[in-house]
Amino acid sequence: MSHPVIMYTDGSSRGNPGPGGYGVLLMSGSHRKELSQGYRHTTNNRMELMAVIAGLKALKKTGLQVTIYSDSQYVVKAWQEGWLKKWIKTDFKGGKKNADLWKEFHHLSQQQHIRFVWVKGHADNPYNNRCDQLATEAADSARHKLAEDHGYDTEN
Repeated sequence: MSHPVIMYTDGSSRGNPGPGGYGVLLMSGSHRKELSQGYRHTTNNRMELMAVIAGLKALKKTGLQVTIYSDSQYVVKAWQEGWLKKWIKTDFKGGKKNADLWKEFHHLSQQQHIRFVWVKGHADNPYNNRCDQLATEAADSARHKLAEDHGYDTEN
């Protein structure tokens, strides 16, 4: 039987929009993995969501119990309060932002047993603080190392 997965995520944007990045900390049993990536031009909400997607993509098995800790009300409430189900049902009618990422997350979420927990950002949670550090370092990395957020570019 697999250990449950604990995932901490954070996104950052220097300016909104502006250069951005995400940070992810995955923990299961004795295993621990950190992920981060910076982008040239994006938004904070996109980075928050991209962190969750990157963490889910890194999982090698399906059917896992995954608890995702995020300081993003946008991401947590979209899942917990059923906003995403409504957006999917109406095909993001009304110009809902980040449809590309929400669709990707929705697909990935079908493969795991996900539970979201909101945590206060920039507080005393060392795991959330580490993700914040990873995200801001990724956003601040040398410009030539930053990737393009093609979904943001096509949406705006």
